Amino acid sequence: MGFSQNRNNNMKLKLKHIPLLLLPFSLNVNAQEIKAELNKEIKRQEKISYILDYPKNTKGNVPLIVFLHGSGERGTNLDLVKAHSPFTYKNLIKEPVAILAPQCPEGTWWDTVTVYNLIKEIQKKYKIDASRIYLTGLSMGGWGTLKLAMEHPEMFAAVASVCAPTDQVMTANIHQFKDLNMKIFHGGMDDIVLPANAFNFYQKLHPVNPTAELVIFPNDNHNSWDSAYSNPQLYEWMLSKKKEK
Repeated sequence: MGFSQNRNNNMKLKLKHIPLLLLPFSLNVNAQEIKAELNKEIKRQEKISYILDYPKNTKGNVPLIVFLHGSGERGTNLDLVKAHSPFTYKNLIKEPVAILAPQCPEGTWWDTVTVYNLIKEIQKKYKIDASRIYLTGLSMGGWGTLKLAMEHPEMFAAVASVCAPTDQVMTANIHQFKDLNMKIFHGGMDDIVLPANAFNFYQKLHPVNPTAELVIFPNDNHNSWDSAYSNPQLYEWMLSKKKEK
């Protein structure tokens, strides 16, 4: 009697577990694998404020320097974008150039798609030498500089990043920088964006672009933009470069 009762109990336990064992199989039977493609034109609204310093009384096309500011200049006060920038040292630039400085909205980082489209729009509206477009930026703007250069290396004759944070997307796509004229500036004492950002990026960059230059200002903290932008040789180097057509 005891054996028969135990056997019945065991069978009940086993029967209770059968639906659970069958559940994954029933799910697999009901699932389907779908392979497809999204091919749809998506419109997006782009809005960005900017300052354009355009030389007067110029007859031909002029070079364009695009400057991306740091996080402290975000917002709606456009005059902020001229701080710590090529605007400050315009007297060091020996030929007529246009300087474009967009402003990043508060609480955001650079939308490089919008910046790219802004540059294209400036090219349509003004006499810009397409073979002499230069890109530079500091801190958050240095990150934006490297990101935009990675996405559109065909646009820029020279690129200079200053105290820039770098990321794994940039290093994973390091081949995008292989044909660019580049300078990477950083302060050796930078405790906001550590110099390791520049060292690690350059370590990946140099094998694919041996002419790229890493410049460390050993006594500078995060404000290495002062040393970079106050040097007339930066602008001489930039303006000596032309994009091959």
